Amino acid sequence: MIWRNYILAALTICVSSDIGIAFAQAPARVGEAAVVQNEVIRVSGSGGTQINVGDAVLRNETVRTGAASATRLVMIDSTNLSLGANSSITLDRTVFNDEHSYKDVTIRMTTGAFRFVTGHSDKNAYKITTGLATIGIRGTTLDILAQRNRTIVGLQAGAATACTTNFQCIQLTEPGDTAIITSAGGKITIQKTNNPPWTFANNCGAAAGLCTTTEFAGTPTFTPAVIEDPNGILCGK
Repeated sequence: MIWRNYILAALTICVSSDIGIAFAQAPARVGEAAVVQNEVIRVSGSGGTQINVGDAVLRNETVRTGAASATRLVMIDSTNLSLGANSSITLDRTVFNDEHSYKDVTIRMTTGAFRFVTGHSDKNAYKITTGLATIGIRGTTLDILAQRNRTIVGLQAGAATACTTNFQCIQLTEPGDTAIITSAGGKITIQKTNNPPWTFANNCGAAAGLCTTTEFAGTPTFTPAVIEDPNGILCGK
């Protein structure tokens, strides 16, 4: 009877482990599209699929807008992220804290125009990167323009830190504070102004609701814990 119980327990562990691995391999839903104007693509390999209002945004995927296009994405913690035309982001890292917040989230803004409004997660959970900058968040509304040789980070509300890839940093503490990071001749420089040369406001008319904020209305996908059997002894692997 005792050996029978051991065998049943081992089989239960094997089944649970396989189910856990299957869930772990499934893409996690980390947000949804609230506003979609024209071409908004979920990039996959050399192609992509159109994103529509209400569609899921998944962990580790890239979202790209076309010409005369725009979108607003709402993450599970109600962070609102607006993209103007010809813009591309990748959700590099998302670690859930609970059903409505992140422990760690990194968003890579490859190119284009963006507005970022923090949600309910701890402000230290957020990190934004561009090709030239890393941006730390402290309860913030930010306008960000990512170009090949220039990044502009404009503070609309809250506070943020903008740093170059060679660790020059500027604190943004007042509305209008703007960091301008440029790359020329192999040298990266950063300067601060309160007279921003660009803001995302010019993009707000591209689609109704692009510059508003809303709460996340969907259901996130969680990855359950996987029971470890590294040598496969229990499951005969």
